[in-house]
Amino acid sequence: MKNKKIKNIISIIFIIVLLIFSYQIYNKRNFNSYIKAEYNPGISKFERDSQVKYNNYNSYKIESIDYNDAMFFKKIEVKPNTSYKVKCKIKTENVETKNENIDAGAHICIGNSFEKSDNVVGTTDWKEVVFYFNSKNRKELNVGFRLGGAEGDAKGKAWFSDFSIESAAVNTSNNWNFLCLLFNNVDVNINGQNVKLQLTQIDKDDMTTCMRRFQTSMKEMTNGKMNIEYDIAEITTPISSFSYDEENGYYVSGYNIKDVLDTYVKQGKYDHVFVAFRTGDINRKGAIPVNDWIGLGSMEYRGLGFSNIRLPDDDNNYVYKYDNGINIFPEEVFIHEFLHTLERNSKEYGYERPELHSNSTYGYENKKMIGLKEWYQDYMNKNINSNNGKIGLPSEIYTKKPSKSTDFTYSHKLDYLKEPENIIEELNNVVIRIRMLFNNSKEILENQ
Repeated sequence: MKNKKIKNIISIIFIIVLLIFSYQIYNKRNFNSYIKAEYNPGISKFERDSQVKYNNYNSYKIESIDYNDAMFFKKIEVKPNTSYKVKCKIKTENVETKNENIDAGAHICIGNSFEKSDNVVGTTDWKEVVFYFNSKNRKELNVGFRLGGAEGDAKGKAWFSDFSIESAAVNTSNNWNFLCLLFNNVDVNINGQNVKLQLTQIDKDDMTTCMRRFQTSMKEMTNGKMNIEYDIAEITTPISSFSYDEENGYYVSGYNIKDVLDTYVKQGKYDHVFVAFRTGDINRKGAIPVNDWIGLGSMEYRGLGFSNIRLPDDDNNYVYKYDNGINIFPEEVFIHEFLHTLERNSKEYGYERPELHSNSTYGYENKKMIGLKEWYQDYMNKNINSNNGKIGLPSEIYTKKPSKSTDFTYSHKLDYLKEPENIIEELNNVVIRIRMLFNNSKEILENQ
């Protein structure tokens, strides 16, 4: 009888130890209803950390021993054309990107897109990271917490904690705020050659004239569908790096000037940014190779529209100058590049529209003095004749603006990212996770 009691006690102790051990393993590997994914399997490790944490909950840790793109994500339901704000705390240790000047690191993102927050790199203590996005025409999407990025890989350790998400009504007015940044200096190394360029006073005067005319022309050419306010800022910090691709040659991405750009983006005021800079100087050696058109659009930075205004190498070039006998539409480059943003927005909201560069298909030609003004005007007013009736940009697109901090004066907190607070919520997350394991998580990181 005594031996039986001893055996029972030993069995109970063994079960308790086993339960404690199992619970510790569960706590370390439990990512609740998040799905883990990595582009190169086996390089990154995902675990819950009870030692390094921001609050009472174990933090979520990604450790990549080599360069990789890894994240954990959760599918959430969203309302179309609604602003969302996702926040979390991020701590890093020795996080570095595989290549310089790429938009990667520890951050918040939307899977299968380039939409993301700013990055945390290096070794840092806990930082609050905020990510704004518009759901556009989507009804569900994957909110991810990532070490790496759509543009490149990263390695190191990153901890994530204190998640929250809010929704807010979108500002549906047709009033847009533009920012034109005039970079006085370019100082870069291109193909082994140092190139230094400066804006002239004539350049600055031309840009000021073009922005004033852009404001007036957009209201007139859209028949009042769009109103514009704008600011112009001269930047003394030189552009010290350029991005490159085969199609466009060298250009300035938002990430190339992020330190300057972030100071304006964080104000929550602007919907679109023009960046003006020199690419050459006829009186000096050295130039930055660009392909074809002098502007470049259809880009974005942290959700805002973003365009390059590349100035010619000669002050006597009339592309940005108003002259009754040569050019009475000098704001054309500004309008053209902004229309690329509206073209992209229309596609992402699910609207049918012709390609901006398809003017000749519909009988519109580049004319002396006014360029493609007639094409732009009909494009903006859905007044292009086609076999299927009138086509062009939908009038609704002028109210589809980026999500910004100012949208969240009044907001609604959502529970999608809330940590489980009791055993029932824990079990519910286990069930959700089992269902989601049948999905192919790797595809979230592919095709980006």
